[in-house]
Amino acid sequence: MRSLRTTLVVLGLAFWAGAAPAQEEAAEAKQTLAIEAITLEPAAPAVDTLCRLRVKVRNTGGETVSALFFRVAINGQDLEVYKNQIFMDRLDAETQTEVALYNFWTTETRRPPPADGKLKVTVELREAQLLEVTTEDDGTEVWTLGDAVGGLPASKELVVTLKKDKGQ
Repeated sequence: MRSLRTTLVVLGLAFWAGAAPAQEEAAEAKQTLAIEAITLEPAAPAVDTLCRLRVKVRNTGGETVSALFFRVAINGQDLEVYKNQIFMDRLDAETQTEVALYNFWTTETRRPPPADGKLKVTVELREAQLLEVTTEDDGTEVWTLGDAVGGLPASKELVVTLKKDKGQ
């Protein structure tokens, strides 16, 4: 009976020891970055219109973040330019920051106008890294990237109705 009790205590300790790192990882994976808004200019574009794209990202974490890797899709079709681009915007702790993304055309050779007249813009923040900012004696600011931010991806969609023609 004593060996059974010892075995149960050892198993309990092993379970508790294994559960603690899992709980810490879950806490670290808590989403601290969120896309609050997508801004498209013009707000109601027409076919063959160049659009300016920006997002507001909220950092609810206690640390500064940078090295942002986005995925942007128009009506479900990924924009290729984002596949190998990292945005080095600085997202300070407990702030909301506007990030200017790349402009795009509402229609292109490989992306004709949508049949329903709706343009669905999906922005996903796929990766980011913690950022340590220090200042050297000569006043030079030094950025050092750290670990990946947990809890990503974060995404948001914006759907706009295209104008019938550019003249409207």
